[in-house]
Amino acid sequence: IMIEWLHPGILFFVAAVIFPFLKQQHRKILQWGVPLVAFLSVLATPEGTYGLFSLMGVDMVFGRVDRLSLLFGTVFTLSTFIGMVYALHVNQKGEIISAFIYAGSALGAVFSGDLLSLFLFWEIMAFSSVFLVWYAGPNTWGSGMRYLMVHIFGGVCLLIGIVLYVSSAKGVLTFSHIGLGGIGPTLILLGILINAAAVPFHAWLSDAYPKATITGTVFMSAFTTKTAVYLLIRSFSGTEVLMVIGVVMAIYGAVYALLENDIRKVLAYGIISQVGYMVAAVGMGGATTAGGATTAGGATTAGGILALNGAAAHAFSHILYKGLLMMAMGSVIYMTGKRKMTELGGLYKSMPITLFFYVIGALSIAGFPFFSGFVSKSMIISAAGENHQALVMILLTIVSCGTFLYTGLKLPYFVFFGKDAGIVTTDPPSNMRWGMGFAAIMCVLIGVFPN
Repeated sequence: IMIEWLHPGILFFVAAVIFPFLKQQHRKILQWGVPLVAFLSVLATPEGTYGLFSLMGVDMVFGRVDRLSLLFGTVFTLSTFIGMVYALHVNQKGEIISAFIYAGSALGAVFSGDLLSLFLFWEIMAFSSVFLVWYAGPNTWGSGMRYLMVHIFGGVCLLIGIVLYVSSAKGVLTFSHIGLGGIGPTLILLGILINAAAVPFHAWLSDAYPKATITGTVFMSAFTTKTAVYLLIRSFSGTEVLMVIGVVMAIYGAVYALLENDIRKVLAYGIISQVGYMVAAVGMGGATTAGGATTAGGATTAGGILALNGAAAHAFSHILYKGLLMMAMGSVIYMTGKRKMTELGGLYKSMPITLFFYVIGALSIAGFPFFSGFVSKSMIISAAGENHQALVMILLTIVSCGTFLYTGLKLPYFVFFGKDAGIVTTDPPSNMRWGMGFAAIMCVLIGVFPN
């Protein structure tokens, strides 16, 4: 059955195994070649169920392919390609191996059709991604350990929740809509919200992401929180408490991003804020099926469909524009060795290409017309209007203004246009510029051709 479909996650796991045995030139080809093949594999995959087999009497499904999993599979492989191009200069083999395993496990979770294989890939994600923090140097040991402990706790919550849910559901392991009812589903939701960096379980993100390697942060901003969003869409759409949690995340992240001095910490808080939009949208959506969105009672609502489509679309947009912003600020750190806004300034003269790509990312996240964030963010805010959630609509619009303040005004002023700090530098190596360029093109393409 697996011959009919090449699981993109398997490609990354195989790449991780053979990577250290290749010559440097061949490693570079593998870095961008494998994500490209995986991307084409996702595009060529027809909807259906693949990779079915029985383990100790339990039916496991490693390949449940529908419109939702294909959407996330597409952006995960695309972002891995962009990240790997950006990382072509990296000589630390372990860092690239970790990124391969991390990407493969994220894809494994997205295409999982049962709760057991989902949990397996969920844990591999945590244990592979922590090395992207540790490879940044000995000063990151504490942040990495906190990151790992939080995710182990989240994994334990998920596992206990799955066991309780399956036992109450008479052994049914199918990964589909669960809804909030009973201790099992509550623990599953808690485990997912920890990975989504929902307030008050968010500190691991703002602590670990800014400490990770220059390239590691690009991958981390793509997978962990967005896999959690995928799980929420799949299993907890229409759970109204998520609307409140999402709005709190959106406001909290924006406020702290405005106060922060570390350039990557600003963007890390921005992730919490933007994921808040997605979580709120899931709360506004009805119970989802592969064929569309319906309320728990079975009636289709325009607002519910728009909200869930908005959550998925914003996850897609966010992975690309946040990756672009992380690459731009990572380039600044890579070329200057400085990460505090108060130590930077005047870089528009020496890093004009980086500035150009950064501005595209900033306009995208701020939701300017003809950029990707405008398309997906408008869907969520419009869904709040359709659902007569006036307060949610107003608050998310205000947060969008705050987003422009920290990405469109604060960061570019202090880093590029503020008082010249006398730093002599240039734009980053060509592969880093190409990585930013690919992401920038996608941000504009989605904005101009949203359909």
